[in-house]
Amino acid sequence: MSVKHVLFILTNATEIGPNKRATGYFFPEVAHPFEVLDHAGIAVEFASPLGGTPPHDGYDESDPSQLAFRNSSAIRRMAHSRKLSEVDVLNYDAIFFPGGLGPMVDISKDPDVKQAVARAWDGGKLVAAVCHGPAALLDVTLANGAPLLQGRKLTSFSNAEEAVYAQADVPFLLEDALRAAGAEHSSADPWQARVVVDGRLITGQNPASGAPLAQELVKALQGESK
Repeated sequence: MSVKHVLFILTNATEIGPNKRATGYFFPEVAHPFEVLDHAGIAVEFASPLGGTPPHDGYDESDPSQLAFRNSSAIRRMAHSRKLSEVDVLNYDAIFFPGGLGPMVDISKDPDVKQAVARAWDGGKLVAAVCHGPAALLDVTLANGAPLLQGRKLTSFSNAEEAVYAQADVPFLLEDALRAAGAEHSSADPWQARVVVDGRLITGQNPASGAPLAQELVKALQGESK
C-alpha cells in the first residue's frame, strides 16, 4: 500500500485585532493531529501563504504530545514551510488547516488558500480543518461555479467559545460567517470534542477535536470511512 500524504497549511499571521494580540497556529492543533497521522504511517508536509517559519501560540510543554512535536524533525521541516503558491495540492491526498487565531487574519482571505482549497476539492482530495481553520473554506468557489460551503455540514470554533476567548480580537465570528455562506454548522458544548464528516470534508470544533479529527482523516485515507 502506497504511503498517503497530507499537506498542513499554516498561518503566517503573528498578531490579530486592535490590541495586537500575539497569535499564530495553535500548537496542539498541529502536534496532536501530526501524532495521529505519523503513528498511522501517513506522511505530513507543511506549507503557508508566505512560506518560512509559521508563528505559533498556545504551546504547553506539560503535554507529552506537544513536547514530542517540539523536539521532532517534523517541526524543523515546518520551519521551512513551502510557499503555498508554489505547491500543487493535487500531489497530496488531503489538505489540513490547523486553527489558532492566525487563520482569521490571513487564511480566511488569502487568494492562494482559496485556490488551493478549490483545486483540492475539485481534484477529489480530502479537505480537513479544525477550530478557526475552517476560515479557509470561506469564499471558495468550485469549478462548477458553486460555493464549496453551500449545504455542507461542518463545525468550527463556536460563537459560545469565542465569547470567552477572543471576541474582542477577531474581525468576525467564524460560526456566523460559515452559516452566512450556506453551511449547516453544528457544535458541541464549549471545549468539548466534536468532529463532523461530510463526505470528503472533515472539520473539528476546537483544540480538543484535533486528534479525533485526525483519526477520522486516517480512516478516510485508508478507505474505511463511510
